[in-house]
Amino acid sequence: MAWGFLFLAGLLECGWAIGLKYTEGFTKLWPSVFTLAAMVVSFGLLSISLKSIPVGTAYAVWTGIGAVGVAILGMILFDEPRDIWRLICILLIVTGLIGLRMVSE
Repeated sequence: MAWGFLFLAGLLECGWAIGLKYTEGFTKLWPSVFTLAAMVVSFGLLSISLKSIPVGTAYAVWTGIGAVGVAILGMILFDEPRDIWRLICILLIVTGLIGLRMVSE
């Protein structure tokens, strides 16, 4: 169950990181509300997962999911570069996340 909470926390990290772009410096009300809500829930789920997942592992997975998700969403939503080396690096992060999950309880 903790891994499920951690995965959801990582997805919400993607949401609030992308949401920051839409808040325009927290000058737009609804994007700001949704971004702040995603932040709170993401941190809350991360906190719950820390009850049974070591902090180093949980934080690495949480930020890794966020990094991969935001990089992919940046390519889709903001036409960020899609070159092969960028994709290989994203794949390396995913490989690391899978590895952390496999070596954890």
